[in-house]
Amino acid sequence: MINRATDEAKSLRVFCAIALPDATRARLAERIGRLRASPQGFAARWERSEKLHLTLKFLGEIEASRLDALRSAAERAAMSVAPFELTLAGPGVFPPRGAARVLWLGLGDPSGRLAHLQASLEDECHKVGFPREARPFRPHITLARLRNPAPQLVKLHLELPVETERFAVHEMVIMRSELRPEGARYTELAALPLRGE
Repeated sequence: MINRATDEAKSLRVFCAIALPDATRARLAERIGRLRASPQGFAARWERSEKLHLTLKFLGEIEASRLDALRSAAERAAMSVAPFELTLAGPGVFPPRGAARVLWLGLGDPSGRLAHLQASLEDECHKVGFPREARPFRPHITLARLRNPAPQLVKLHLELPVETERFAVHEMVIMRSELRPEGARYTELAALPLRGE
């Protein structure tokens, strides 16, 4: 069952994600700290370490009555993939051309299981009536959103080395995102273990 702390809401803003281990979050928080301390660090809204994650599918606002269908679809996807490892990869920005608005770190998928999980999640969600994501999946962890153009900060982000780190993935989570003046607040609605072979 989905966490019923959501019973009073008619609709919720939700996404499916992979939560990061504490050690990986700490490593990313160090990187954020170095970037934030730079001369243009003020130009960004930085993600707090406890909110760092890998989005598999953003569904946006959905009716609360559809949460169980979403959970069932996500559970079927999770059952199709065995636990796997990911690696931190190179830095990047969105959009790739023009003034950068988002700073992120990519992820390596040596086993190919992340791609399989995400494709399976798209398929299973589509079967129960959720629209497919039009853009190709680009696995990344968002570190910051830029309020204003900050070319020196972007340059530092792209040039700052990324220490290779592997981490294990054992589950997928369904998260609620509540937009607030101080930033989005995330609440875990369900954790779905990866049970494939």
